[in-house]
Amino acid sequence: MEKIPILKMGKLLLVTIQVDLYDRLAESLEADLVQMIDKTGAQGVLIDISAVNIIDSFMGRIIGNIASMSKILDAETVVVGMQPAVAITLVELGLPLKGVLSALNVERGMELLQDKIALKEHHPEEPAHDDTE
Repeated sequence: MEKIPILKMGKLLLVTIQVDLYDRLAESLEADLVQMIDKTGAQGVLIDISAVNIIDSFMGRIIGNIASMSKILDAETVVVGMQPAVAITLVELGLPLKGVLSALNVERGMELLQDKIALKEHHPEEPAHDDTE
């Protein structure tokens, strides 16, 4: 089975989808990406879908799942290069991709991720307080 390459670039992981994703490949990407975040301690994931012309509800859910799982592992997700037809389809399918940041292109996506990571490093979240005492 073919694999979608996941490249590590400093604190970020870069995924460029160059083929139409069928269900098994999308699920494999999801699992591989979550494992790679855990293994590398990546703080951001950039997914370039500029070569994707068609997206269905399953693919939309996979992208949403990746963002949710990444967030749990303390990594931000940015999707870049979305074609207008893909954006329209996602809205028409009722898949707003909550928790998924987006940018027009890879350069802007990288800037967005780096800004988010820098903000986290300069303003770490305070630990939760237990008010039950």
